[in-house]
Amino acid sequence: MYAARPEEQFPIPAVDLRYLDKKYFRQRVPYPTTEKPGTVIVDTPNFYLYHVEDGGTAMRYGAGLGRAGFEWSGRGHIAYSREWPVWTPPSEMVDRQPQLEKWRNGQPPGLDNPLGARALYIHQGNRDTIYRIHGTGETWTIGEAVSSGCVRLLHQDIIHLADNVRFGSPIVVI
Repeated sequence: MYAARPEEQFPIPAVDLRYLDKKYFRQRVPYPTTEKPGTVIVDTPNFYLYHVEDGGTAMRYGAGLGRAGFEWSGRGHIAYSREWPVWTPPSEMVDRQPQLEKWRNGQPPGLDNPLGARALYIHQGNRDTIYRIHGTGETWTIGEAVSSGCVRLLHQDIIHLADNVRFGSPIVVI
């Protein structure tokens, strides 16, 4: 499940499992909920993302989440996804981190791009929240509060989720 993905546009190396707590491995788990199948639920206190399935189960992924002051919660929907997206840092982020100025108009896709292999774009109504569920190769960030509000999954996990989530699916961040 965390093997190398050499067939990708930018070949993804295998995950170094020494840096990933086993509790964050992707797995199907019992998950009774009143949310309908297809819903994405981000459990921020426990650093998990659940993709609700039929029959009281969900696919659970370990996640890296927003650090203090950058958390987001609420309801929205997955508007669309992109493979190997361009990343454009928000102006506020460039102001906080001037070294990002070179990417103000977009960083090309690749393993060094913060959005990684895939990005799912979260909207509320017709408005882009600027938050994403996206890939990362930084294994040690799974289970940590490290991002500027986005939800990070390992490259292998975001590919799996992106292949299985439908556009328009609800997302609940708790």
